[in-house]
Amino acid sequence: MTQVVETPLKKVLANAGQLLSGRVVNAIVGLAYIALTARSLGAELMGVLVVINAFAQFLGEVAHFQSWQTLITFGAGPLMENDRRRFQQVLRFSLLLDLISGVLGVLLGVLGAWLFWRQLSWPEGMSGYGALYALSIGVMTSATGVGLLRLFDRFRYLAAEQAVSSLVRMIGCAICALTQAPIQYFLLAWAAGTFASFFYIATIAIRDLTRRGLLTGFTLIGPTSRDMPGVWRFALATNFSATLDVGFTHVLTMAVGALLGPAQAALWRIGKQVADGMAKPARLMVPALYPELAKMRASGGQQAMTKLAIQIALIGGAAAGVLLLASLFAGRWILETIMGPAFGAAAGVMNWQVAAAAIGVMTLPLEPMLVSMRAAGAALMVRLVVVVAYLSALVPLIRTFGLTGAGAALVASALAMAIGMYLMARRRLARLAAEDNVAPRTT
Repeated sequence: MTQVVETPLKKVLANAGQLLSGRVVNAIVGLAYIALTARSLGAELMGVLVVINAFAQFLGEVAHFQSWQTLITFGAGPLMENDRRRFQQVLRFSLLLDLISGVLGVLLGVLGAWLFWRQLSWPEGMSGYGALYALSIGVMTSATGVGLLRLFDRFRYLAAEQAVSSLVRMIGCAICALTQAPIQYFLLAWAAGTFASFFYIATIAIRDLTRRGLLTGFTLIGPTSRDMPGVWRFALATNFSATLDVGFTHVLTMAVGALLGPAQAALWRIGKQVADGMAKPARLMVPALYPELAKMRASGGQQAMTKLAIQIALIGGAAAGVLLLASLFAGRWILETIMGPAFGAAAGVMNWQVAAAAIGVMTLPLEPMLVSMRAAGAALMVRLVVVVAYLSALVPLIRTFGLTGAGAALVASALAMAIGMYLMARRRLARLAAEDNVAPRTT
C-alpha cells in the first residue's frame, strides 16, 4: 500500500486549521466578553479597563523572553536525534527564561501601577487594582509550555488555549454584568482568564513530556546555556523583537488614552480587537510555520524553506484582500452590531488597522524565516528602526489628526516593516547559499 507523504505546506495548513477551530470559538467568545464589558461599563470606564490591561500586557512583553522560540530553534535538533540530555538542557534554559521574565514583569507592573497611574490617566483609587492586576504578568510571560506543544505538533490542544481564557473571562464578565458589578470585578474576571490559560497549557505540556519519557532524570538544577553558542544572544534578540512588536500595540493604546482620553482609547482598542480578529485565521499559520522551518533548517533544507515561505505568502495575500473588503464595506455594521451603536465611530480607524494587519498577513513568513535561520538580530534591527521612527512621529500625529493620524502611521510602519524583513531575509538566504557553495565536499 502506498504511503501518503504529507508536504510541509499541508502540514502547516493542517496545524493552522486545528488552531483555527479553537480560535473561531475564541473569536466569538472573545467578542462576547468584550461586548459584555463595553455595554456594562460604557466607553469611559471601558477605556480605563483596556488601558490597565494594555499596561500589564505591555510590561509582560517587555519582560517576556520568547522562550518558545528558543525551545523550538535549539530543541528541534536534539528532539529529532532522540538526544534526551541535550533536549533537557534546552528545556531547562527555557524555564529559566520564563522565571526571569515572570519575576521582572511582576515587579515592573506593581511598581509602575503605584508610581505612574496619574500619567496613564487612571481614575483616583485605581492604582491598587492596577497593581493587583499586574500579578497576572507572572503567567503571561511563561511560554515554554506553548513551545513544547508546538514542537510536538500538539496543535489541537493549543487550539483551545485562548478559548479557555476567553471562556473564563466571558463567564466572569457575565456574572459582573448581571450583578452590575464595578470595574474592579471586571478586572478580576479578565485576570482569571489569563491564569486559567496558563494552567491549562502547563498541564498538557507536562503530560506530553512524561508520555515521551523526556522528564526521566530531569532536574531544574543543571547546565543551561553550556555548549549552546549564541543562545543568550538569540534569546535576547527574540525577546526585544517581540517586545517591540506586541508591546508596541499596547504603547499605542496607552498613548491614545493619555493624549485623547479613555473614550478614544476604547475606540482604538475595540477597532484593534476586531481588526486582529479578522486577521487571526491567516496569522495562525505563523505558529504552525515555526516548527517546520526549524526542522528544515536543522536538516539543511534552505530551498524547501524558501518554497514554503512563498506558498504561505500567496495564501496570505489572498486573505489580506478579503480582510480589506470586509472592513471597508461592513466595518461599521460589525462594530455597531457587536459592541453597540456608541462604538460605530471606531469604524474609520479600524479601516487603517485592518489595512496594517493585511500587510502583515501578506508578509507573515518573513520573520519566522529569519528566526529559523538564527538571524533574529536582523529581524530585531528592522523592527527597531521602524518602531523608533513611528514612535517619534506618534505624538504630533495624534495631536494633529487624532485617531486617523495614529491609524495612517500604523499602515506606513507595517509597510516599512514588510520591506525591511524582505530585504533581510533575501540577504540571509544568499549568504547561506554562498556558504553551501564554498563548503568542502566529501567523497
